[in-house]
Amino acid sequence: MISLENIRIFMRAAEAGSFSAAGRSLRMSPSVISYRIQALETHLNCRLVSRTTRRMNLTEAGRVFYERCLDIVESVERAEVSVTEAGATPRGTLKVTAPLGLGRRVISALAARYREEHTETDIHLRLSDHLLDLVQESVDVAIRLAQLRDSTFTLRKIADIERVLCASPAYLEQHGTPQTASELLRHSCLLLRFPGSQQFRWTLMVDHEFNTLPVSGRLDADDCDVLIEWALAGQGIVMMPLFEVAGHIASGRLVPVLPDAPPQPVTLGVLYPTRKMLPLRVKAFVDMSVEGIRRHVSKELAIVGKKL
Repeated sequence: MISLENIRIFMRAAEAGSFSAAGRSLRMSPSVISYRIQALETHLNCRLVSRTTRRMNLTEAGRVFYERCLDIVESVERAEVSVTEAGATPRGTLKVTAPLGLGRRVISALAARYREEHTETDIHLRLSDHLLDLVQESVDVAIRLAQLRDSTFTLRKIADIERVLCASPAYLEQHGTPQTASELLRHSCLLLRFPGSQQFRWTLMVDHEFNTLPVSGRLDADDCDVLIEWALAGQGIVMMPLFEVAGHIASGRLVPVLPDAPPQPVTLGVLYPTRKMLPLRVKAFVDMSVEGIRRHVSKELAIVGKKL
């Protein structure tokens, strides 16, 4: 009899594009992934994947089999969800990702509270200011603060978030306050940088249209909290979501720069895989996250007299 578990492993490998990536998401070694897929191929008496040193590709038979398996696995998941819903108790493992700052200040506490309320669940929380590949990482819930374009996931939008340029009074006293967007090119800009990052290009509203500037600086990091600390220490100008620096602006430790040329807003929202029937554990966490994040952001924005 064909193994449903082997089918799921094959599908994860097909989506991830390699045995190693599938192994990381499933917590299995690449050799185990390979063995399970070989067992599936032996049972079906056909080759499903072609392997190279770095990637795997589906054969024609593999593509057909994958498409047919989508319906099978979805039916099984629908049956599982129906049973879970009947008991009204979230069960199973959730893999959650969130930005570092928001994750530390909000999501970590929400995850702990969720786990206390739903004792039959496990949560794997991964915090990063990198935009992780949600498919390769097998993410169930992703909190994102970015320009969101991932059409394979459903977005539960919280709000479009205002961003602000700011610097410490000491930095502006020493280096001067930019009066036009182009003057940023002569300043030390604190940049969020990681492979694939576009944050070294700042898009600002100038003369009623967005313009992108190739700013630069001698300090960059892959952690927004580090950038804020550098700004507070007088190391340069930083671009941040307003709610992340509202307290520092209210206290005068940071001063807004170029308020008439605001940065392009970003979307704050919760992403989860698009499915006809969402597992109860995912739905419950999404609902709790949206409520908790909205409350936190509203509280921070109120410090500077803004509303969400």
